[in-house]
Amino acid sequence: MCEKHAHHSVMPDYSHWGHSFGHLSDENDANDARIYMDYNATTPMDPEVVEAVTVAMREAWGNPSSSYLPAVKARDIINQARESISRMVGGKPEDIIFTSGGTEANNLVLHTAVTHFCQSRVAAEREELNSTHHNDTAALPHLIISNVEHDSIRLPAQHLQQEGRAGRPHLQEGKAEVTCVAVSKATGRVEAEDVVAAIRPNTCLVSIMMANNETGVVMPIKEICQRVRAVNKQRPQPRILLHSDAAQAIGKIRVDARDMGVDYLTIVGHKFYGPRAGALYVNGPGVASPLHPMLFGGGQERNFRPGTENTAMIAGLGKAAELVNTHLSEYESHLWDIRGYLEERLLVRSSPPLCLGQIKSASTVVSLVRTAFQTHAMSPSWVPALWALACPAELWHSRRRRQERAPPERWAKHLTTGCGRCRGGPEGDRRCAGEDEPVVLLQEPVVLLQEPVALLQEPEDVSSDPVDQRPHSNEQSGCSFSLTK
Repeated sequence: MCEKHAHHSVMPDYSHWGHSFGHLSDENDANDARIYMDYNATTPMDPEVVEAVTVAMREAWGNPSSSYLPAVKARDIINQARESISRMVGGKPEDIIFTSGGTEANNLVLHTAVTHFCQSRVAAEREELNSTHHNDTAALPHLIISNVEHDSIRLPAQHLQQEGRAGRPHLQEGKAEVTCVAVSKATGRVEAEDVVAAIRPNTCLVSIMMANNETGVVMPIKEICQRVRAVNKQRPQPRILLHSDAAQAIGKIRVDARDMGVDYLTIVGHKFYGPRAGALYVNGPGVASPLHPMLFGGGQERNFRPGTENTAMIAGLGKAAELVNTHLSEYESHLWDIRGYLEERLLVRSSPPLCLGQIKSASTVVSLVRTAFQTHAMSPSWVPALWALACPAELWHSRRRRQERAPPERWAKHLTTGCGRCRGGPEGDRRCAGEDEPVVLLQEPVVLLQEPVALLQEPEDVSSDPVDQRPHSNEQSGCSFSLTK
């Protein structure tokens, strides 16, 4: 299905994967041309990744903790993967902790921050010969996140805020306080000054995603880390820990955890053509940066994440990282070409015209293009090709849209489109219904995702709980869930 392209020799040929999903088509529709179009949600494994997984399953089936040959092979594969992943994010092999995926990694960071704060507080009280428990809100750990975080950050934070109050409504406290810093309406970014303004004496963690999956905006993580570290130098222990979920950035732009200054970085394999496995970068786990396990068992991953290692998935994750290490500049150049071509063709061929929704003064990951269109202009002849496109009803019933109360007529006409590694361009245009159709799909799998404007609109206050009303620059929007004062 994918044609050869001389300028991007590293781009894989996925034609044998059947991107048209013919096996899901109506048996009577021999000409079905539906294309998978949700590449920000997940990517197919690169053929080299598939090969690495297959070899590991066939030859490295032994328990990595054992001493026989297949076990030694498994252990070597895991060590090599750890090396490749650490180079991909600018760390050391010992900084990489394998997890089941990004959700577990994110939960582990929040769990660590709260546990470390509580243990540090107890230790400080003992040193002061004061073991009396304080019930004031200052004794609770305080987390800072943004209002556009993935649910694997947002919901654990909300759970920590509410835990302990279930069934006991008279209690005003959970396990943690949470401040949700809104992105700027002007830039779409979480601005460093707003993060600093939200810091309290009991703040223990700042967690801001590196790139947003709906807007494509790359957050100023390095600047945020520099500002927070400056605050750390002026306050007693425990210091504020720094985390970034890099799921939507890795494989698209350069990611260097040490250069950014984060303590933790979430790595998600299936976002960069790897398997559904993940890892957590920790800057000196247990030494320079605390890491408290959520699970207890056989001691794997230095007791930080016990459980017999999934050698095959780790092998695939390592191979995906190796490909990023080798070809990132080519991938990035290819994505720029495809994105530019897609924007050009959408503007030329659309009727009524499309609006490309660039956010001012914001850098974005090169795989994303934001578009607006008139829903009635969708031709029935090419709508079936949008196989993975969420319909307006599905978007309206999503949790975030429901909570923010953005009326559907304000966002149902907006979509986010994105590009991946498959070949595309002028010779990759895919037929929709003829030369007169309003939109040209590329042969390159194009992502059509949810529209980002609702995230930047002012939501109605629909909660009876008090909301943390922090001052925000650039007339920023409010929080997506209720917060404690």
